[in-house]
Amino acid sequence: MVVGAGNAALCAALSAHEQGARVLVLEAAPREQRGGNSRFSGGIFRFAHDGLDHLRPLLTEEGARWADRVTVAPYEPQRFAADIDLVCQGRSDPELFSTLIETSYDTMAWMQGHGVRWELVVDKLFDPAKIPAGETYAVPPGGAVRATNEGIGLMYDLFNAVEQAGIEVRYDSPVQELLFEGSRCVGAKVRDAEGFTELRAGAVVLGSGGFESNPELRLRYLGEGWDLVKVRGTRFNMGHVLMNALASGAAPSGHWGGAHASPLDAHAPDVGELSLTDRMSRYSYPYCLLVDRDGKRFVDEGEDEVWLTYAKTGWAIRAQQGARAWQIFDQRTIHLLEPRYSTGIPVEADTLEDLAAKLGISADGLRATVDEFNAACGDDAGFDPFHKDGLRTAAPDQPVKSNWGQPVDHPPYVAYAVTCGITFTYGGLKIDRRARVQDTVGRPMGGLYATGEIAGGFFYHNYAAGSGLMRGATFGRIAGREAAGRALGRNADA
Repeated sequence: MVVGAGNAALCAALSAHEQGARVLVLEAAPREQRGGNSRFSGGIFRFAHDGLDHLRPLLTEEGARWADRVTVAPYEPQRFAADIDLVCQGRSDPELFSTLIETSYDTMAWMQGHGVRWELVVDKLFDPAKIPAGETYAVPPGGAVRATNEGIGLMYDLFNAVEQAGIEVRYDSPVQELLFEGSRCVGAKVRDAEGFTELRAGAVVLGSGGFESNPELRLRYLGEGWDLVKVRGTRFNMGHVLMNALASGAAPSGHWGGAHASPLDAHAPDVGELSLTDRMSRYSYPYCLLVDRDGKRFVDEGEDEVWLTYAKTGWAIRAQQGARAWQIFDQRTIHLLEPRYSTGIPVEADTLEDLAAKLGISADGLRATVDEFNAACGDDAGFDPFHKDGLRTAAPDQPVKSNWGQPVDHPPYVAYAVTCGITFTYGGLKIDRRARVQDTVGRPMGGLYATGEIAGGFFYHNYAAGSGLMRGATFGRIAGREAAGRALGRNADA
């Protein structure tokens, strides 16, 4: 039995089926809303590789169409580990992440074998048609590959593989309670329109996500104001299965006060809509000044590449009055906006004072911030939007801008209002490298496995783009294999 039907869960289902097990997938959502958070995602997978030539065998012909306009450096296992240590401040479970990193490329190839199509990530943060002739864009090597057609395409391909394998998926079937005999999980009680049904299984894999869609749990674990933030993904990740597993004796793990939260258009819906998926995200902030209601900067917009900063920038925005901020661009950088900004509502003015009036923020504050920032800018001849350029600006009483620091002085000015959008939570169940759920005294809970956002111990404080989908697929594959072995009597130890 696999609980959930996102990337992690379906990888578990396919893996268990490969081992000869009969598999049932339980999905809380109706069929038309299936796919969990994965369907809303940008589809990026972070994995270790040896550079562009090593990636080519994974890519479809269409997916490699921009290969002659980009460079992709190798992403060695040690660099992968270093990036995770950097963003998570060295707190991630080393055993779990070493397992993920060591098997990541092989997992990508395995998914390709099940029909998942891969392409280079070139047009996400830039319009590749705007790359000047003779120049190349250095694709961040940790975020170089995504599923074709992003999360929509990823889930289309995975559901197609599941259906071709003959795996049963039951929709509108949320799990109300896990069933145990002693400390051994033997199935689940499922709620449907008729009431409750108890279903038994030789092993159970939990892939049902975190608690990001539940305002009560967000307030409880993340703190004041988090019950009011917008949700970037599915409305079905309510945390019920996670809470039930904890109540049944599973050990908690990870950063329970942490979550992936990124800049989102202030006019985005309160909960993710499949017609928009992730197109309301606003990630061109390295080229802007990000200001609050007082017109003041509050974050280093150019600290690092977007894929290593975006999941904590939402936290910084949420901490501002009204959980709102404004990205201020001028004509030097407006052409660098990623294509997703086309879904937004730009506010334009010829002067900073007029812009502030239209935005409803302090005109004096915005003018002082921009003037002080501009005065601190040095020679911007080395500005390079396609690479970290080291153009550092340190204005008095403002956060440093570590890269892409050039004056904001070419009107008309253009602004976008942004807020915080939560994607998923970091706290979850404690698992081992075999994806076995551990109890509170450190023993595997017989017949119970977990993968994806419901598993803790991976992310703390911040996040590296693509590592969540990779985590889900890697440990989904492991969980399915282990659970099938348990159900078929091959590994009765857990």
